[in-house]
Amino acid sequence: MGAGFRDRRMSAPLIRMHDISKAFGAVRALSHVGLSIGEGEVLGLVGDNAAGKSTLMKILAGAHQPDSGTIEVGGQAVVFHGPHDARGAGIEMIYQDYALVPALTVTQNIFLGREVLGAWPLLRVLQRRQMDERAKALFAALGLRVPSVSSPVRELSGGQQQAVAIARATGFDAKLVIMDEPTANLGAPAIAKVRDTITRLKLQGVAVILISHRLEDVFAVGDRFIVMKHGHVVAAREVGDTHADEIVQMIVTGADPRRSAAPADPKP
Repeated sequence: MGAGFRDRRMSAPLIRMHDISKAFGAVRALSHVGLSIGEGEVLGLVGDNAAGKSTLMKILAGAHQPDSGTIEVGGQAVVFHGPHDARGAGIEMIYQDYALVPALTVTQNIFLGREVLGAWPLLRVLQRRQMDERAKALFAALGLRVPSVSSPVRELSGGQQQAVAIARATGFDAKLVIMDEPTANLGAPAIAKVRDTITRLKLQGVAVILISHRLEDVFAVGDRFIVMKHGHVVAAREVGDTHADEIVQMIVTGADPRRSAAPADPKP
């Protein structure tokens, strides 16, 4: 990574979450969590199953609202009342189950809720051919393949469904894509394709947050780790300044071996 790219990230974070807390009844899921990510950065968000990773990302994606704390996009404070608001700010989330409609075609899933209609005021007809061509162009740009954009999603393999979810998330001027366990239950060829796609997004300036238990994926395509434990940020590490054993140690112990106290808001 070039020094100029790193300087741009440090001077103007794309996203900054500060002092985020969230409780569900008596269960405190997040306590004063901070996170920043720069344009075109790939951030690995790791921790055990109760660490708070998904809750933090669902707040960023507008699915949950924080009890306290702030979110900034491009230095401007924002409030997301739902996923639609987050998408409007260029934030998309790909859930582990892909959140696709099996009976609909590839194109229909990509444009669900964003259908392209004709210009005639009294005859708002779906522009099916235009949407099909746009879907094909999305797959070509991402280096992804599906048998046909007219195929029902239920007929696709797991890797192909993942491709549809990625195309849907990146097809509408996304600035940040959150991927929740994107390589879980995929075979080696599909894992390689997901990694290639993340690299393509990075080169296009799209930031990616990768929630993953597969540390090798983050080491392969990521820039930085953030480790969480019991709703707190334990530490941040540059990918080139750590190793798998250290990350695993922090996930298990919830402590940063290099310092006595973890930073509240690790910065890129």
